[in-house]
Amino acid sequence: MEPNPWRLSVAPMMDWTDRHCRYFHRLLTHRTRLYTEMVTTGALLHGDVPRHLDYNDEEHPLALQLGGSEPDDLAHCARLAQQWGYDEVNLNCGCPSDRVQRGAFGACLMAEPQLVADGVKAMRDAVSIPVTVKHRIGIDRIENYEFVRDFVGTVAAAGCEVFIVHARNAWLQGLSPKENREVPPLRYEFVQRLKRDFPALTIAINGGITTGAQIESLLAEGLDGVMVGREAYHHPWLMADWDSRFLGAEPVQRDREQVEAAMIDYMERQSREGEPWSRIARHMLGLWNGQPGARRWRQVWSDHKLKALPPSAVAGLATQARRHPAVAEAAA
Repeated sequence: MEPNPWRLSVAPMMDWTDRHCRYFHRLLTHRTRLYTEMVTTGALLHGDVPRHLDYNDEEHPLALQLGGSEPDDLAHCARLAQQWGYDEVNLNCGCPSDRVQRGAFGACLMAEPQLVADGVKAMRDAVSIPVTVKHRIGIDRIENYEFVRDFVGTVAAAGCEVFIVHARNAWLQGLSPKENREVPPLRYEFVQRLKRDFPALTIAINGGITTGAQIESLLAEGLDGVMVGREAYHHPWLMADWDSRFLGAEPVQRDREQVEAAMIDYMERQSREGEPWSRIARHMLGLWNGQPGARRWRQVWSDHKLKALPPSAVAGLATQARRHPAVAEAAA
């Protein structure tokens, strides 16, 4: 039986999960669901739509995450997502940054569940692809389970069937976005209670997940899906066995060197189209983490003095530094 589409995914992460990052991740896992960075409705209504929505065909299954709160605007942007071929449109109700709050969306929307429900209904009426919501378990000092239960119940009544739950509160005052991913305590039990209270809904969990064993345990406990964020970005080789271990598919038959070679080919193609390779290489800096010479390899790919060289030339220097780190250290 095919696993549900939300069984395993990589979180939307601002400044990180752009199309180049997603292309890299797809070299490691063919089946894991990938998400864009959050794109605001304003950016799509008034900005460069192709710049925000363009992607590589290899990235499917792929979801567009939207930031916004006006139902008409959300519906318009959901139609764009469907026209561009995305597999899902996801509404951000979890980001706590000041910029997002000023735009009246993100985590502050959890205080307005009916507005979220109206937005979900507008999007569902506009498109046939799934409309999903990613949210926190609470905001500020509201730490009772009933708050998130009522939020999910209200939004589900509007037709949302998939909820991706970051198992921390969002503190809208006093913490940076980075601190909001680390300081509020994780409460996995709230997400597990949501699944018990709403057994017909698809409930996926996000937050603090760093190992395959954790993924295995959370799925075994009855949750429908697991979304991994920073760990997938910083230690991408974690994803190398996901297809076979969790998604019922053949493993991707590439070792680290083959993944790096595929990225060099991609960077060469993108460079010919005017995209600086350094914007792409930054996403693969964790590829050799935990292996001998990884630090020197990262340093070469991050060296601004090498930007004028073609990616294949930088790759040669990086490989040499990785295989002979002592020589590279002495030359540095």
